[in-house]
Amino acid sequence: MPKASPPTFRTLLVLGRVSNLPTVWSNCLAGWMLGGGGSTARWWLLSLAASALYVGGMYLNDACDAAFDRQHRRERPIPSGAISVGLVWRLGGCLLASGWLILCCLGWSTGCIGTFLLVSILVYDFVHKAVSFSPILMALCRFFLFLSAASTGADGVTGLAVWSAFALAGWIIGLSYLARRGSTTNSLRHWPLAVLAFPLVLAWLANGNETRPKALYLAVLLVGWSTWCLRHIWVDANRNLGLSVSGLLAGICVVDWLAVVPNYSLGAVFLGLFLAALAAQRLIPAT
Repeated sequence: MPKASPPTFRTLLVLGRVSNLPTVWSNCLAGWMLGGGGSTARWWLLSLAASALYVGGMYLNDACDAAFDRQHRRERPIPSGAISVGLVWRLGGCLLASGWLILCCLGWSTGCIGTFLLVSILVYDFVHKAVSFSPILMALCRFFLFLSAASTGADGVTGLAVWSAFALAGWIIGLSYLARRGSTTNSLRHWPLAVLAFPLVLAWLANGNETRPKALYLAVLLVGWSTWCLRHIWVDANRNLGLSVSGLLAGICVVDWLAVVPNYSLGAVFLGLFLAALAAQRLIPAT
């Protein structure tokens, strides 16, 4: 293995897959809104904590996968010698601890849910390569992130916030299933991708006659984007699961937008986060 040199700023960005941070902020915004909104200062602290937890989790993910990456993904920062595995462990641990402590400072309920989030991140990082249900573990991370965000709102964790977290988890399971198949030689079955429809089902059930037309517009956008992303998997000769997964990751922002469709005032923010995720992916790989 090449000797690790002092890491560059770009190495740290690639290691943390920071192109996905707009989707983390989107989760925080949607969860906070469904929790009743309130103090924007709490949302900023929440987003800071979530960013630290996400990047820290990604760092530990690469540290745990170092042996696998040396065989299958030698371009990743650790096997390429861009950073030492020891430094990655230290940075990841500090970021995770910092993010968790900030969540604890936001209140008792946020701290409790944040603890479940931290545990989910750690369990995923350490066992995801060894178990077949790793997409569910990844979904749990976003599920508890969404509920952590809702807990910081004025109303706390509402019923709709919980159902929206489940819908988001379905989307994450679908894209994580694709990502797992992309990193192995296993064949791809299409039927597990049905969980990508969970946000659409919830939007139909949760919106009445007054807000359902708005939900329909966003549902069409989400279906269109999903179809565009999944076009890469239909023909084996042109299959590119990486592009499909990256596109679906950016689509998390649209899923969040659909969850708060009755409140259309922040639609431009969700659209901006979606476009920011796509733009960032051109500079930093999402997977």
